[in-house]
Amino acid sequence: MFNSIGPLEIGIVLLILVIIFGPKRLPGLGKSIGTGMREFKDSVTGADKDDDEGKQTELPAAESGDAAAAKPADAAETVETPPRSSTGA
Repeated sequence: MFNSIGPLEIGIVLLILVIIFGPKRLPGLGKSIGTGMREFKDSVTGADKDDDEGKQTELPAAESGDAAAAKPADAAETVETPPRSSTGA
């Protein structure tokens, strides 16, 4: 079935993707597709990150005794992302 797809056809598809989405958006698009595929696979196989809710382990406190340096075990790591542009370009 896929024996007829060669390097020329792959190059044409990649060229069309670059024209449609632009070179700056392709990495984000690939990451989004990968994340979606991973979430789909996890939902189909029944793997869930929330299964380990009751099995939290404590992180050791800093040796210096500084309370600000110690992190509680249930502290969520947050990553700030820049807002998306609504202009489309």
